[in-house]
Amino acid sequence: MSTPLEAGLSSPPTLTPPAPRAGSLGRRLVIATLAFGIVFTLAAAALRTWQAWQANLASMTAELTLIDQVFQRTLSKAIWEMDRDALRTQLDSAAQVASVGRVELRVQQSGRAPEVLESHRPGQSVSSMTPTITRELTYEPYPGASEVVGRLTLVGDERVLRERLRGEVLDIVTTQLVQSLLLAGLIMWLFNSSVTVHVRYIARHLEELTPATLGRALRLDRQSRRGDELTLLETGVNDLQHKLSTYLERQKQDERDLAAHRDRLAELVDEQTAELRAANKRLEEQSRSDPLTGLANRRHFDELKDIEFRRAQRLAQPLTVLMCDVDFFKRYNDAYGHAQGDRCLQLVAEALKDNFARAGEVVARIGGEEFAVLLPGIDAAQARTAAERLRRRMEALAVTHRDSAVSDCVTLSIGLAQFDPATMDHFDLLLHQADQALYRAKSQGRDQISE
Repeated sequence: MSTPLEAGLSSPPTLTPPAPRAGSLGRRLVIATLAFGIVFTLAAAALRTWQAWQANLASMTAELTLIDQVFQRTLSKAIWEMDRDALRTQLDSAAQVASVGRVELRVQQSGRAPEVLESHRPGQSVSSMTPTITRELTYEPYPGASEVVGRLTLVGDERVLRERLRGEVLDIVTTQLVQSLLLAGLIMWLFNSSVTVHVRYIARHLEELTPATLGRALRLDRQSRRGDELTLLETGVNDLQHKLSTYLERQKQDERDLAAHRDRLAELVDEQTAELRAANKRLEEQSRSDPLTGLANRRHFDELKDIEFRRAQRLAQPLTVLMCDVDFFKRYNDAYGHAQGDRCLQLVAEALKDNFARAGEVVARIGGEEFAVLLPGIDAAQARTAAERLRRRMEALAVTHRDSAVSDCVTLSIGLAQFDPATMDHFDLLLHQADQALYRAKSQGRDQISE
């Protein structure tokens, strides 16, 4: 008999393993690493882009400052000398510098509004994001004298600024993505070589596990044995297998012991049942037989009398009853004692059994010294012959009875009655008639047969 645990181990369910890498922890780890790398790349790229933008602004501001320093003196002199051609040439030259998008010159005029001269690169638009340098232009016509002759404004070229930034951003993003991919690949390789391979081996080992293979220990093919999680898992699986093996072995032994006890219990039950049946049989016999004489008792006689009476009615066959009484039995007990009286009744019972031994004939003790004989299929004449044979049998026994008034031996008075279908509709009438005949036999002198 197998238990649910043993049945489950002996017939392992068919497991459908996931498709390779579809549900792999390594792949999920790589995806998570890539996702983190992308987020980190975006954040790092944004930060480094902002830093690069600030650096480009500072660089362009420095370039504009240098240009201002280069053109400040020549422009101041051209304004003082009112040399329009030189002034325009200087402005155009400044506007041609790569980092300059627009050059504006305000020339101070005495008593009039400043004159604005401007030069810019083709396609340049005004933007607040580019750096702007504004410088007052002064000129010293002689040592110790300084006079403001105009104001120079240099505006950086936004297109140059963005072009520089674009290249740097591309380098930043490329670098971050390459780093993230390399990191994800390294993590996946390390995870697969140190974790995934062993976990799959453990899964296959558990799938192939049966009660017969519980003793096969799990051994991971690892170059180094450290007390890490895989070592703990290996130890745990082996411990579990050992406990399951011990449990199943103990359970099998318990089942064998239980089967032996069950067989022994079945044997004991069979023995007890046989004894009980024998006791019941003895009890039934005792309940239907007289313990002193071994004849049928009044209860058994009452059960059989109705059966034979109905059979006689149904088949229209004769039925005769004899009522027998030991003459002067009270005197016999008083003279010889009850023990001898019991022995006398036993002798009478043996004579009755020997005389009425045919199939269907029933002899019963229905009182102290009173006996009844049920004779199915026997008419009155045949019954009388049998009764006479019984009386002579008692004479032959010659059981001494010194206090009898009819003989010096034990005698019987017998009443005889035959079933009459016309006048008798139940057995008690037949029994009553036999009892009346017994009374007449006693009243007529005893030791005789009366009808």
